[in-house]
Amino acid sequence: MFRLKVPFDTQVWETSEKMESKGDQSDTKLLLVTANVGSLFEDPQRLLTIWLEEFISNATRVNPKFLALHLQEVGGKTYENSMGNVQEFIRCLCEEMAKTDFVHVHIYMDEDFKSAEHFTALGNIYFGHKDICLLRIWNFLTHDWDEKLDKGNRIYSGNIENVPTKEKAKFPQHFFPECKWSRKGFMRTRWEINGTAVDLVNIHLFHDASNLDACKDFPSVYCKTRRRALVHTIERFHLDEKNGSVPFFIFGDFNFRCDTAGVVKELTANLTAHRVQSVKNENTKINYRNSDGNNILTVGKKEFCHADHQLKFKEFWLKDYDKELEPLRDILVEYPISFIPSYPFEEDPEMPTDYMSTRCPSWCDRILMAPQIKDIIKSDEWKYDMIGQTVCMGDHKYFLN
Repeated sequence: MFRLKVPFDTQVWETSEKMESKGDQSDTKLLLVTANVGSLFEDPQRLLTIWLEEFISNATRVNPKFLALHLQEVGGKTYENSMGNVQEFIRCLCEEMAKTDFVHVHIYMDEDFKSAEHFTALGNIYFGHKDICLLRIWNFLTHDWDEKLDKGNRIYSGNIENVPTKEKAKFPQHFFPECKWSRKGFMRTRWEINGTAVDLVNIHLFHDASNLDACKDFPSVYCKTRRRALVHTIERFHLDEKNGSVPFFIFGDFNFRCDTAGVVKELTANLTAHRVQSVKNENTKINYRNSDGNNILTVGKKEFCHADHQLKFKEFWLKDYDKELEPLRDILVEYPISFIPSYPFEEDPEMPTDYMSTRCPSWCDRILMAPQIKDIIKSDEWKYDMIGQTVCMGDHKYFLN
């Protein structure tokens, strides 16, 4: 939990911050949460109730004065077929939150998948408590604060390009590593909470398309592309003269992956590699075998399977290979990670704690912040954790700060 110069508590997969108010000197608790919800919209019958119950219970436990929920893959991976489930999600979420003391609701859901140049499938959802003395949102068109927010729900969905209280952009097409212009980008809002201004940025970066390519070197081609897009986004904020610059939290699915080449080297010492070549390169894989001929590790384009898969990647040795953020430490700060990798979990409610054998488990979902955040933090009480460790939340467990 942080104390900023406005009552403010931040939680993402569990982090909270407190800001010092310029008016009322009490602290404001801010809860920041990020969640990739692609699985949720594709199987709402089994996952929606579980997801909502876990989210509501954690929000109630933390009891923040301002709650920010950033979603990625709104509508699911097959969004053409499952985008219709988004409105039911919003209805159920608002219905549950109406039972609390949150009286200000702002929702932005980018659902217009027919707009290829704009569609990001991001969702930014914000709840303000009745005890907040001053709550305002920035207008990126007039470059000024809108009037103090009244109580009630403001829900923007479908095509939200012309909504002025958010800034949203898809990454340039030449950034995409596979030349396929997919749903990756960012969405930013700016809030004044009891006198303190802060940007809250939702982001979704590129995934690793092939484990075999990711194994070739570190940083991998995918890591370099993610870093490029992230730096591009932060530079955009710094160069925005019309809207100015304020401290920011950036939280979402960064798709940060472990140093796969290093992990494979660690896991295959004293093993022998056997390449299984298929007619279609899609099915090519490498089996790493021990002296008895047993497969210990198998790596394919979309296969990453260890003989002790469910235990091996929950050991903390893996954190030594979480390196993607290291070159950016001067511009981005993160609290220490003490939880297991957030991806890729099984999407079956009967297997809530198991990893899929498709990717090397990694800390994809993060809550980061600008170094300037320390200037508006009054105290250093915080919690950074993962929600849903014992229940199925989809392939990503989501983060609370």
